[in-house]
Amino acid sequence: MRRFLRHGHDPVRERLKRDLFQFNKTVEHGFPHQPSALGYSPSLHLMAIGTRSGAIKLYGAPGVEFMGLHEENNTVMQIHFIPGQCQLVTLLDDNSLHLWSLKQRSGASELQEEQRFTLRGPPGSPPSATQITVVLPHSSREVLYLGTESGNVFVVELPSFRLLEDRTITSEAVLQRVPEDYRSRRSFELVEALREHPRNPGQILIGYSRGLIVLWDLHNKRVSHHFLGSQQLENLFWQKDGRQIISCHYDGSYAQWPVSNDNRQPEPLESKVPYGPFPCKAISKIYWQTTKNGLPYIIFQGGMPRASYGDRHSISVVHGSQQIAFDFTSRVIDFFVICNADRAAEFDDPSAMVVLAEEELVVIDLKSAGWPAVHPPYLASLHCSAITCSHHVSNIPLKLWERVISAGSKQNSHYSDMPWPIDGGTNLAPDPPQRDLLLTGHEDGTVRFWDASGVCLRLLYKLSTVRVFLTDADPNDNMNPLGEDEWPPLRKVGSFDPYSDDPRLGIQKIYLCKYSGYLTVAGTAGQILVMELNDEESEHVVDHAEADLLQDQEGYKWKGHERLKARDEPVRFEPGFQPFVLVQCQPPAVVTSLALHSEWKLVAFGTSHGFGLFDHQQKRLVFVKCTLHPSDQLALEGPLSRVKSLKKSLRQSFRRIRRSRVSSRKRRAGGGITAEVQEANSKFDHDALQEMELAPIQRKIEARSAEDSFTGFVRTLYFADTFLRDSSRHCPSLWAGTNGGTVYAFCLRVPPAERRMDEPVRAEQAKEIQLMHRAPVVGILVLDGHGTPLPEPLEVAHDLSKSPDMQGSHQLLVVSEEQFKVFTLPKVSSKLKLKLTALEGCRVRKVTVANFGSCKTDDYSENDLAILTNLGDIQIISLPFLKLQIRYPCIRKEDVSGIASCVFTKYGQGFYLISPSEFERFSLSTKWLVEPRCVVDTPEITGNNYLHNRSGMEKATRKSRESGRSSGDPGEDDERKSGRLMEHALLNDEKVLKEIQSTLEGERRSYGERNSRRIHVGHGLSNGGAE
Repeated sequence: MRRFLRHGHDPVRERLKRDLFQFNKTVEHGFPHQPSALGYSPSLHLMAIGTRSGAIKLYGAPGVEFMGLHEENNTVMQIHFIPGQCQLVTLLDDNSLHLWSLKQRSGASELQEEQRFTLRGPPGSPPSATQITVVLPHSSREVLYLGTESGNVFVVELPSFRLLEDRTITSEAVLQRVPEDYRSRRSFELVEALREHPRNPGQILIGYSRGLIVLWDLHNKRVSHHFLGSQQLENLFWQKDGRQIISCHYDGSYAQWPVSNDNRQPEPLESKVPYGPFPCKAISKIYWQTTKNGLPYIIFQGGMPRASYGDRHSISVVHGSQQIAFDFTSRVIDFFVICNADRAAEFDDPSAMVVLAEEELVVIDLKSAGWPAVHPPYLASLHCSAITCSHHVSNIPLKLWERVISAGSKQNSHYSDMPWPIDGGTNLAPDPPQRDLLLTGHEDGTVRFWDASGVCLRLLYKLSTVRVFLTDADPNDNMNPLGEDEWPPLRKVGSFDPYSDDPRLGIQKIYLCKYSGYLTVAGTAGQILVMELNDEESEHVVDHAEADLLQDQEGYKWKGHERLKARDEPVRFEPGFQPFVLVQCQPPAVVTSLALHSEWKLVAFGTSHGFGLFDHQQKRLVFVKCTLHPSDQLALEGPLSRVKSLKKSLRQSFRRIRRSRVSSRKRRAGGGITAEVQEANSKFDHDALQEMELAPIQRKIEARSAEDSFTGFVRTLYFADTFLRDSSRHCPSLWAGTNGGTVYAFCLRVPPAERRMDEPVRAEQAKEIQLMHRAPVVGILVLDGHGTPLPEPLEVAHDLSKSPDMQGSHQLLVVSEEQFKVFTLPKVSSKLKLKLTALEGCRVRKVTVANFGSCKTDDYSENDLAILTNLGDIQIISLPFLKLQIRYPCIRKEDVSGIASCVFTKYGQGFYLISPSEFERFSLSTKWLVEPRCVVDTPEITGNNYLHNRSGMEKATRKSRESGRSSGDPGEDDERKSGRLMEHALLNDEKVLKEIQSTLEGERRSYGERNSRRIHVGHGLSNGGAE
């Protein structure tokens, strides 16, 4: 039978691959893109956020996360939790209602869609008749009250969404108790607010946009009280005792109304314009929270003077004589106040205010003096300044970890010590096996250190490089000033600040050595900063060095931006990473590659003009090498002046199109191919391509012209201790790969430690390799005598890696965009290669060495290459034999920014941006998997209002759960301990398969659609084991 097996097929290897590799998209880190709705459950202590793309995300205690996606991908307008239940209702902008439930399966909770419903009027009625404006889930948990644009309030049953027509509250029924003069003067228009009486669930408050407010008796079906407002109504709020209501209005005012037992028409107790007397913006939402000391908290959104502060996004908090208008950096979507959830309690006693802004989540501690902000453990605003690069470091030593946290804690002293107030659910995920850091570089010159060990991406420390340079910004400027002495008493809150003082400050490359604590960052204007970790504040002068990459060239003139001017005087640096030397490239082009060898105390850097080596111990430039090609004029224009390059690229594109048309006409004229032959050939090509997918073969690659622009662009740099001159002696070396397919190798002489400061580091060029196909070199790797990649600097010294085999012959692996090629060292003769196809346009974009461990045994692991292509596919290729192991579709090929932002980890995980504010985390390994696993229990409700007809409700819910449960085998949870997110839960569904197929065909999708393979309407996604 073996002769019938495809060449290279090994059943043992196939089984091992199943134990090593598995693709999962596991969790999304960061802040939801384009949030549109906010909900909160006081009983569950869970918060829900909806987005414009139809996604809903639930958050509780750190690590408790759920996600759902509406099939329609419409904007989520409102989210409402059913009181005392693990259920919530969403309203979309297509006027549809959706019921979601948190259900437990295999010991973990999952979010599932139960029902959907669209409110429809009688035939011929206008759409506004049933256009829902407000939703009120009743405390009985049996019905929803739906206010509409027509002024009618409809009632639907839960969980069936059956319309109860006999209980509809029509505008005609309300009119019977309204004074005649009011009827003739005003129309009802739409329902703005619905509020249930806090002490009597048989009454609901209905507010209409023209200012009329009525208290409706549900049992007697009549108006018991009415309140005639003179201003357009925005919202309503009940005081806890039910004796007063608060209304807020379009003119920036709010009013208190008494609710008495007599039938007299009440007048407002107080009507106030807090920021008058000049015209003010609307107050769109208000809270009136009672306290034990008698002074209420009045919290309202908006109300600012139109002329001077009409562009501010504010929420004001008033408590006695203390008043602050919190000024947010982006539009406020919604907010809620966390208070005593016990309905029988006498006072509200608010503890925190949670504000969802368009670009971040802000929580204010209302218990502490000064009302400070609370540091969020999740929903971090990753994009507070645009992310420009990322760098991941695995398995951080405990000492470095503690020092980074210590430096960060000193930056967070202005935050409240309050525990995170949204603490619902229980995190069941095991503790992370190691400490991981994700470093993000930003446009404003900052580097942020994130704890990427678990489900929550938590900010540990922020590093700023701005102080080193002379910019328009004052380095001592306080970004969070208090202006309470002025009026209005504005206070800036939030960290979102997308504006950069100088685009040249942007961070382009980051490299951190976790063993030595050295960090180097490089920027847009050719600046390279070398830093070391210091636990104390320091004030010192940063040494300067200049690297002229065009020193041997004549006739070149840089047309791009100028260099950043460094400060000559001492600069004060806070505890943390502090720069001690600045290397400035000339011309000041973007730094395109960076490498740090902390054992040799060397930093290598590259730009579009060349590369250089710097000795950061002696603070001396070792050498520079210009890689500029005579035709590389484009490299001299810089990233901030691309007008000419755009014209040039357009001209080249049109020339290619003309050449291709001419050549195709010649082929048609000479060949005389008929339509039938063409059709047969295309069918043969299609079949051949399908066959190639089953049994991949090496195909031709496209030759490139040496005159292509940016051939001197340095793409990768690599340090290695290997055999470069002869096979008997190994020495330190530096390797550089360019955009034109050239590899340079320099032999380095690093003095021993005792003479390190006395003798200079010397470098001499030893090799130069030109790839025939001239494809850009994106990766260089040296393999030791056992075919294992060389360890990182200081890794062997810390007993975290075996010493490399220096007895056998070493091999050089050069990864270009189109092929992988292995050379022997030191002769540099070609030994092995693997080509990628040019027919499909496949190009390598990212490559790294990853360690994959078996999920069946701890005794086996192997190093492989993980690569990401421009098609969004991830391929795993074995070392040292370059055999394709497996291929996974990961990112849409149209998502260029997502592909460019991808970063792999050392143990087979990865991150990429699915929006400017969110990282998608994925895993290629069966062993290393970080994903949410949590459970939410239905709360025990005490109180007569909540116990109303509870048994009937439980029966209905139980029936709904049984009918909504998808067919899954709970025994599959044993397949892998951490559980799968996609493949078993979704891929057996025909609709999901069709959607995935359309996705792979390149169909344009929104952010929410990217995740539709993970959670699809009506299908549960367990935050734990596979279903």
